[in-house]
Amino acid sequence: MANYYTDHPELKFHLEHPTMEYICELKERGYKDKETYDYAPQDHKDAIDSYHQVLEITGDITANVIAVNAEKVDEEGPRCENGRVTYATGTQENLDAMIQAGLTGMTMPRRFGGLNFPITPYTMCAEIVAAADAGFGNIWSLQDCIETLYEFGNEEQHSRFIPRICKGETMSMDLTEPDAGSDLQSVMLRASYDEKENCWRLNGVKRFITNGDADLHLVLARSEEGTKDGRGLSMFIYDKNDGGVDVRRIEHKLGIHGSPTCELVYKNAKAELCGDRKLGLIKYVMALMNGARLGIAAQSVGLSQAAYNEALAYAKDRKQFGKSIIEFPAVYDMLSTMKAKLDASRALLYETARSVDIYKCLEDIARERTLTPEERKEQKAFAKLADSLTPLAKGINSEFANQNAYDCIQIHGGSGFMMDYACQRIYRDARITSIYEGTTQLQTVAAIRYVTNGSYVATLRGYEEKEIASAYAPLSERIKKFTDALEEAIECVKAHEDQAVLDFLARRLMEMSTYSIMSHLLLQDASRAPELFEKSLHVFVAFAEAEIEKHHKFIMDFKKETLAYYTC
Repeated sequence: MANYYTDHPELKFHLEHPTMEYICELKERGYKDKETYDYAPQDHKDAIDSYHQVLEITGDITANVIAVNAEKVDEEGPRCENGRVTYATGTQENLDAMIQAGLTGMTMPRRFGGLNFPITPYTMCAEIVAAADAGFGNIWSLQDCIETLYEFGNEEQHSRFIPRICKGETMSMDLTEPDAGSDLQSVMLRASYDEKENCWRLNGVKRFITNGDADLHLVLARSEEGTKDGRGLSMFIYDKNDGGVDVRRIEHKLGIHGSPTCELVYKNAKAELCGDRKLGLIKYVMALMNGARLGIAAQSVGLSQAAYNEALAYAKDRKQFGKSIIEFPAVYDMLSTMKAKLDASRALLYETARSVDIYKCLEDIARERTLTPEERKEQKAFAKLADSLTPLAKGINSEFANQNAYDCIQIHGGSGFMMDYACQRIYRDARITSIYEGTTQLQTVAAIRYVTNGSYVATLRGYEEKEIASAYAPLSERIKKFTDALEEAIECVKAHEDQAVLDFLARRLMEMSTYSIMSHLLLQDASRAPELFEKSLHVFVAFAEAEIEKHHKFIMDFKKETLAYYTC
C-alpha cells in the first residue's frame, strides 16, 4: 500500500538530522512531560520514533484518502450559499480523516491537547499533504496560525482558543483587502471599541482570504482612527460563533480549487485584541507571514515531488521508437534536473525549519525563565539565520515547483495538455506558490539586505568549515568558487552607489546566494547519504555553476547607463 512518507526515504533522512537531538531537548524541556503524560517521549530516540509514527500515519492518509479524492475535489470545489462555505465532499472527508487521526494543533503544548511537535516534523507533514492535494494542504496547514496566537495572545485566550484548534477547528488569517495586497500598510478594515459591550467591532471587507469561512480568524485591522500607515494597525481574534462576517463570494481560480479563497464582509463583527495595539503589522503579521512563507516553501516541495513522481512514472511507461522515453537523453536530462531541484529545495526547507525550531524553542523558554547569556546569543543567531533563509526557501522553492510542474507536462507531451492526467492539476496548483504570501519579487526585497550586509556570505563561509566526504573534495572546491563570485558581484553592485542599480540586480544576487547555499546543503547531505543524494549533488552543482556564472557576468558587465533600456 502506498505511503507518502515511507515511499520517500529522503524525509526520514532529514528527520534524523543530527541537530534534531538538540531541537527535541529544547522542545521537550528535558522530557519533563513524561511525568505528566504517559504518551510523552522519554528521550530523544523515543521522540523521533513518535515523529516517525505520526508521519507514517500522515503518509497513509495522504496516499489513500487525500490523493484518491484530489481529482474529484479539483472538479467539484467548494460552494458558497447564504454567506457560508461548504467544502467539496472529498475535502470534508480529508479533513475528517486528519482530525480523527489527531493531526491538528500539532505544534501546540500537550496541556492544550496538542502533540508538542517541533516545526520540522510538522513541516514534513505539510509537505506530504501538499504532494497529494495542495488545495487541501492550505486548509489543513492553516492550523499553524495558532502559533501566532500562542506567541502573542494572553493565557486566557490560550485556554479558550488553542484546545479548539487541537480538536480540529479551522483557522484563517485575514490580511488582504481590495486596495491592500502586498502593501498591507494600506489596510482599512476598521476596528472600533464598543464601550457598552466591552469588545471590539470590525467593519469592512477582506479579499483573497484562504479558507475564509474558518472557525477562528486572525484579522489585521485599523484600530487607530486617523492613521494611514502600519503604526495604526492591530491584530484581532474573530470567532465565527459570534457572527457578523459573511462570505460574499468564493473566487474562481486557476488552481488549488479545493481551497476556498473568499471575499469577506465584516458587519459590526465582535472581536478581541490579540497582543498590544499598534503592533499588528509591525510585529504580529511579520511573525504570521514568516510561518506562512515556510508553509509555502513546504507546499512547493510537495508539488515538486508530485511533479517528479508523475513525470518519472510516465517516462518509464511511455514507449516511442521501440523503447521507454526515459532512455532518451533529452528526457533523462529533464528528470535528473527535476530531482536535483527537488532535493535542493528540500535541503533548504529543512535547514530553515531547524533554524526556526531552535530560535522559537528558546523564545518560548524565555517566557518561563531568564535565558543564559549563551542562550540569548544563540536565540538571536538562529532568529537571524531563519529570517535570512525563509525568503530564499519561499522564493526559490516556489520557482522550482513551477519549473518542475512545467517539465512534468513537457515529459508527458500531448497527453500532458489533456485534463486526464494529474500533471495538469499540479501545474495549475503550483502557479500560485510564487505569488501568495509574498511574490518572489517581494522575497527578493526581503532577502537583499542579507546579501549586502554579508549574512549570506558568512553563512556560506561557515558551511565551508563543515566536514564532508573526501570523495566530494573536488565538488567542494567548485562550490567555494560560487561564494567568491558572489562576493565579487556584491562589491561590484555596491560600487555603483545607486539604489536603482541594487534594486535591478537584486534578483540575480539573491539567486546566486540561494544556489550557493543549496549546493552546500546538498554536499552535506550527500556526505551523510550518498545513496540518496550523490546524483542530485552532481547535477545541481553543474546547474548552479552555470546559473551563477551567468549572473556574475551580467553583474560585472553591467553599466549604470544601460538601466534606461529596461524601463518601460
